[in-house]
Amino acid sequence: MFRVVIPARFDSTRLPGKVLLSLVGRPMLQWVHERASAAGAEEVLIATDDARIAAAARGFGAHVVMTATTHPSGTDRIAQAASDCGWGDDDVVVNVQADEPLIPPALIGQVARVLEAHPKCQLATLSTPIQRREQYFDPNVVKVVTDAYGRALYFSRAPVPWHRDAASLAGVRPSSLTGVLRHIGIYAYRVAALKRLTALPPSPLELCEKLEQLRALENGMQIRVASACELPGPDVNSPEDFERVVELLGG
Repeated sequence: MFRVVIPARFDSTRLPGKVLLSLVGRPMLQWVHERASAAGAEEVLIATDDARIAAAARGFGAHVVMTATTHPSGTDRIAQAASDCGWGDDDVVVNVQADEPLIPPALIGQVARVLEAHPKCQLATLSTPIQRREQYFDPNVVKVVTDAYGRALYFSRAPVPWHRDAASLAGVRPSSLTGVLRHIGIYAYRVAALKRLTALPPSPLELCEKLEQLRALENGMQIRVASACELPGPDVNSPEDFERVVELLGG
């Protein structure tokens, strides 16, 4: 069995208060909570430091854990929730982002099962093939490179792996995208690994790429990467993203 924690904060640079925006009659956070609740988790809770978010979450029946205001990331918020709830070191917890109202429940269950199936692994995440040149070169689309056993070697905002004989900055042939994977930002952690990760200082590669998962790799933690069983829906980072999701939901 596994648990889901949805870390939620009010501040957002491009879309403040986005998790409480009404999305076809319900707060966006409620959509995320409902998706997570359909994933087969033993427990789903929302971790926040904001009274407005807590009130809204309790209003639609969610379990809320109040966390410190000083946490630099959602991962730190989840670690506090795991500690406050007294979860065991071997327990599995899935981090579901509060700005993904269209996340398929199947992905949440899948990433938890990937971790459960690999006892020596500390984290698990998902990927999907990149098929378009724009995604390959987009720094907002994180790429992941794995070994032959599905263990992460590196995550980057750069176009990796770089097919020397098939790619150039001027153009990319289809063959250059073979084996290129887009990282889907959903994680399953063992609680012990989660606590260790958040106790470590930011690592050099993490600070360079602005990718927290590199802290785990730089400190010898194993991340298992599986091919996503479904394509994820779009997340919401801007007013344009929000309107797109409204349209997809038929609002």
